[in-house]
Amino acid sequence: MVKFRIEKDSLGEVKVESEKLWGAQTQRSIQNFQIGVGKFHFQKVFIEALALQKKSSAMANYNCKLLSKKHVDTIAKVCDLIIDQKLKDHFPLVVWQTGSGTQINMNLNEVIANKANLLLGSKLPSNKPLHPNDDINKSQSSNDTIPTAMHIATVLLIKRELLPAILKIKKTLKKKVKEFNKVIKIGRTHTQDATPIKLSKEFLAFHDQIDYAEKKILQSLNKLFQLAQGGTAVGSGVNAPKDFSKKFIKNLQKFTKLPFRSASNKYEALASHDVFIEVMSSMEILTSSLFKMANDIRVLSSGPRSGIAELILPANEPGSSIMPGKINPTQCEALSMVCAHVIGLRSAVSFACTQGHFQLNVYNPVIIHNTLDAIQLLSDAIRSFDKNCLFGIKANLKRIKELLNNSLMLVTPLTKIIGYDLASKVALNAYNKNISLKESCLELTSLSESDFDKYTNPKNMV
Repeated sequence: MVKFRIEKDSLGEVKVESEKLWGAQTQRSIQNFQIGVGKFHFQKVFIEALALQKKSSAMANYNCKLLSKKHVDTIAKVCDLIIDQKLKDHFPLVVWQTGSGTQINMNLNEVIANKANLLLGSKLPSNKPLHPNDDINKSQSSNDTIPTAMHIATVLLIKRELLPAILKIKKTLKKKVKEFNKVIKIGRTHTQDATPIKLSKEFLAFHDQIDYAEKKILQSLNKLFQLAQGGTAVGSGVNAPKDFSKKFIKNLQKFTKLPFRSASNKYEALASHDVFIEVMSSMEILTSSLFKMANDIRVLSSGPRSGIAELILPANEPGSSIMPGKINPTQCEALSMVCAHVIGLRSAVSFACTQGHFQLNVYNPVIIHNTLDAIQLLSDAIRSFDKNCLFGIKANLKRIKELLNNSLMLVTPLTKIIGYDLASKVALNAYNKNISLKESCLELTSLSESDFDKYTNPKNMV
């Protein structure tokens, strides 16, 4: 049988399961926001970021002589438990709550206070010796705490997940560039035959697109490192010591080993989250690069006998429930779907960032949830595509040579020898009569067979 205890807040008494560490405000949020339960919860990296924010705030309050050494050490110990995922079952709230994120801030405050009080010898319910508002939330407001945690979480996830995934796929692409350096194939523009290129150049283009997206992601970190902490309710810093933000940053830098700094304009940091438009725009640049690569590889591998079939993809699983022996480009499709989803997440974030009414944006939870969702999904999809598709791609040399030698676009270098008009007639004649380009050229021009071979050698065109 489930046992309960009675927690109290300014609105009265609330029943909370005895083994849960949260308090009255968290319980009220559970009851009042039954929206997307089981699906739309805050990601663990955001809870970790909030714990880092609370730990750094406690240390700053201690530095400002507002908390005792005993109390700050206990708070820090609880925050470390949260960071290490030891208390993960005590953060049940959904994203769909107050737009400032006050409930998730109080969830952290209540859990930290209750766990700390237990460690200090108290029994629940108790707000002594540490109170969730007076001590854990000291010198803070949800309005500067949540934006600060949003920045911390985004930086952590980009550095831990996305950048390593990008680095890995870039290395694989570089290997393919080297592997395919001597393979000459037909190029294509408007999906039609064009002049020859090296297969390596096609993969180098993929690499450099992703490299450009990576640079844009790195650029967005500059603004993410600037934190709102110290602005408290509206940006003025009311109820926080004058040097609180400076001491907070110093402690956070120590805990994260990252170059976080205090935002120069706290009013802007609370009211505007345009940096998340920048972050998600860089994600959209990445999705554009990944979409292009996945679609090109998917089409270039079409076949195996009735398509382009220049590339051979790894056979990871059967592709059809009705057609035996069919192998589909599943990793390309999965990556493409993730990209489509991220574009949708980006649209929601962009709209949410317009909702900075007066001194506060009140779409914080959906902004951070979608941003972290996009970063994690792209990280996972890139790793999957790299491991299960890109790494094992092979060139179908026989098919590549067949398509190259059969292309009418090898006529292009002849424009310098016989002129554009005659070269066009040669190509059209070959197409209409279904003969080779060489046969058509010998029929319509005075070029010798050896001259034709010399001028139309694909090696001289790449």
